[in-house]
Amino acid sequence: MHNARPRWFVAGDLNGFFGLVVDNLSILGFIAAALVGIFGFPAEVVFTRMFPGTAFGVLVGNLIYTAMARRLAARSGRDDVTAMPLGLDAPTSIGMALLVLGPAFVQFKAQGLDEASAATATWQLGMASLMVMGTLKLVLSFAGDAITRLVPRAALLGSIGGAALMLLGFLPLIETLRAPVVGFATFGLLLYVLVARGPLPVRIPGVLLAFIVGTALYYGLGLAGLGAPGFRIPDALPLALTPPWPTLGFVDGLPYTLPYLSLLLPFGLLMVVGGINVAESARAAGDDYRTRDVLLAEAVSTLVAGFCGGVAQTTPYIGQPAYKHMGARSGYTLLAGLFVGIGGMLGIVSGLVQWLPLAVLAPIIVYVGLDITVQAFQSTRREHALAVALAFLPAIAYLLVIKLGNPAWIDPARFAELYAHGEGSGLPELATIVVLGNGFIITAMLWASALVAMVESRFRQSAAWWLLASVLTLFGVIHSVHPQGGVYLPGSLEGVARSIAWQFAAGYAVLATMLGLLSLQRGKAGA
Repeated sequence: MHNARPRWFVAGDLNGFFGLVVDNLSILGFIAAALVGIFGFPAEVVFTRMFPGTAFGVLVGNLIYTAMARRLAARSGRDDVTAMPLGLDAPTSIGMALLVLGPAFVQFKAQGLDEASAATATWQLGMASLMVMGTLKLVLSFAGDAITRLVPRAALLGSIGGAALMLLGFLPLIETLRAPVVGFATFGLLLYVLVARGPLPVRIPGVLLAFIVGTALYYGLGLAGLGAPGFRIPDALPLALTPPWPTLGFVDGLPYTLPYLSLLLPFGLLMVVGGINVAESARAAGDDYRTRDVLLAEAVSTLVAGFCGGVAQTTPYIGQPAYKHMGARSGYTLLAGLFVGIGGMLGIVSGLVQWLPLAVLAPIIVYVGLDITVQAFQSTRREHALAVALAFLPAIAYLLVIKLGNPAWIDPARFAELYAHGEGSGLPELATIVVLGNGFIITAMLWASALVAMVESRFRQSAAWWLLASVLTLFGVIHSVHPQGGVYLPGSLEGVARSIAWQFAAGYAVLATMLGLLSLQRGKAGA
């Protein structure tokens, strides 16, 4: 169908709106829970300083993606173009809270700062971190189209499919089932309306109905004494206007970023790779956005967020095909951006973060993760399916890293002991898991690209991919031997860390050499 002027809103935009808003609210909820609950960070600073700027970055990015979708619809004459969804990146946002902001707050207090001063310094560190990551993304965004041409679709979709299944599927599923009655009811209703497309007795968006039912169950059962352990009524937050004014506070925070650059730079790099992947995902779903434009939009929104007090970087979500299946077009990103951005200024977002239970928020993320996982297989060639499956494995290791690195699971002293020594022969088992998980998205892309080249009998090209993996391993871009995933110079490593890094690099180099020699066989394709 050809429309000169695409419609601003369609019915499916409401479902997309609720899904995208919930994605962002759930991540903000995780950030608040980590900083306030684990590290004792002042809640007022989180809700009135960090959240407004963070939410404003989401607003700016979604406005840009809305404009891009309307431009593509007008240019192509189609009315089924779905905008790229933009929000807060889950892995790096949680990583910022647990590995950067929380520990920095504790360290500032240990240096003698009072709580208010330590909180301000941590906030400045968060802003400066976004400026560093945003600048890196801005510079690298211009290489996006070239990388898309070089890396096969199985590698792009497989790496993001593994992340979707593990981080957007499994982890939120655990939060869903911590309140089983609420979780099963909400998740089942979402599957009914979004997958089975079953009819409803009321004319409201299915996603909204699922949230209403889940929230009512959660508080109804809790007040009746039948809810999951730990039920409580959250404290009410007063509405207050807290505009995300531009500030140069990040300048004071830049010196604080130096000890964390080994974390921040990979965080930014992962978002560039992820942006390339989601652009390919949207292209596979029928919407051909230019990769450079997708990356530039996320870089600009991250920089705006940091300049206005935000502490979590924005990214295009991997769920664009899922939103397309919901019937969403371009209105949902406009609505979601306005709601999150304006709601962040008025305190509405902070209030919802307090009141919406994770058992209700998490199921929509599980659905998006499953949808993207399915697309990774459906949108690649049949003979490349094994490469897609191979790309999932590093994400499993990263999932274990997230859990095993939690001090509530393994005491830090015991973790360090197992990491350095372990039991039995070979490298320490825990260290092997951590090293496999660090840089998992890039690792998955390299593995899948190498296997696709092997399947197509391009053995020299496969050898080149394995050799690249060997070089990146030496610098910790993939398989970092630092438990936190930082990069380093090869000569700076010592002891078991040095042994692990060099053995992983040597393993890739030996494999590359073998393939290179095999490609020399007469009559065999090898280019």
